[in-house]
Amino acid sequence: MIFGAIPGAATLFVELGAILIALALLGRIAARFGIPPIPLYLLAGLAVGNGGFVELLTARQFIETGAQIGVILLLLLLGLEYTGEELTSALADHAPAGAVDLVLNFTPGLILGVILGWDIRAALLLGGITYISSSGIVARVLADLGNTGNRETPVILAILVTEDLVMALYLPLMAGLLIGGDAFSIGIEIVIAITAVVIALGLAIRFGDKVSAVVFNQSDENLLLSLLGLALVVAGIAEYVQASAAVGAFLVGIALNGPAERAARNVLEPLRDFFAAMFFAFFGLQINPADLPPALGLAFGLAVVSGMTKLATGWWSARDAGIERPGRLRAGLTLVARGEFSIVIAGIGVADGIESDLGALAAAYVLILATGGPLLARAADPISRLARK
Repeated sequence: MIFGAIPGAATLFVELGAILIALALLGRIAARFGIPPIPLYLLAGLAVGNGGFVELLTARQFIETGAQIGVILLLLLLGLEYTGEELTSALADHAPAGAVDLVLNFTPGLILGVILGWDIRAALLLGGITYISSSGIVARVLADLGNTGNRETPVILAILVTEDLVMALYLPLMAGLLIGGDAFSIGIEIVIAITAVVIALGLAIRFGDKVSAVVFNQSDENLLLSLLGLALVVAGIAEYVQASAAVGAFLVGIALNGPAERAARNVLEPLRDFFAAMFFAFFGLQINPADLPPALGLAFGLAVVSGMTKLATGWWSARDAGIERPGRLRAGLTLVARGEFSIVIAGIGVADGIESDLGALAAAYVLILATGGPLLARAADPISRLARK
């Protein structure tokens, strides 16, 4: 009766169930070999998109919607990691390290985009892709290696915090540029978007306690509904003023603190993991696998160059903090991994259709560094021991 009333429902359930089972198996494989699941989720998407082994018939739209929610939840949980005071103090206290990070790591992507003759907006997106480390992968690597108490860890975290704050301004900037139009119109859109972000950040700092008190509830069900509803409303408003839905969700996370923040993390993390897996799969689903091999050479070269610039960033920042060479090496190699934010940025370009090769290059690049970054981080101490011999 239900299947008859909803055409294609059986196909939708089978396709969606199959992709979820596949993602679960890939997640187990990633855990077995100690690597992040992001590259495997991307490969799963490649396998079921245009040109893949099988093409989804009815589940694509559901996965696309889930992917959009996944971005919001990723940024919401990322915002929960910080308070507004921590963001602003990190920017003030570690401005030199943040500036070095931005210059060294934004430049490789930007230059390559210009060399390839891309639209300057696509080149700026590629710069963002090479700039930002994966907070999720780095946090996991620090925990897995037992490095959370090391002297270089505060330096690593300060760089990540600064990058996240830069992204809160970068994404509205790119949204304004992608709208198009004359220079005056673009400028107005960018000013409105960035002003909205700055005001929202100020409100999150000023009224975070009150927001947390209103949202917090002993019932997990009510808390989940309140948080998700608030995040989606704010994300929608942010998208409307061209400030990026992801940034809106990030600011909601920043506003929460105390018991509300701790309870929010507990109820949202499983939901985040579910929809984030869809997000990575959906990005891969938009890429034709045939476009990936031609992009591998460029992606590998870009990964080598930007891996070295991240190493230089961590090394310089740790040295500036008075940390010895082994800690400098650990800081630099830990920061090499790129992941979720790079895919978020690439997804903006793919959705806009601004440059046909951007998606494949970004996918190959993230596949390389999301897998290789943690392996390099694990090799930091053995390399240091060899260097001392």
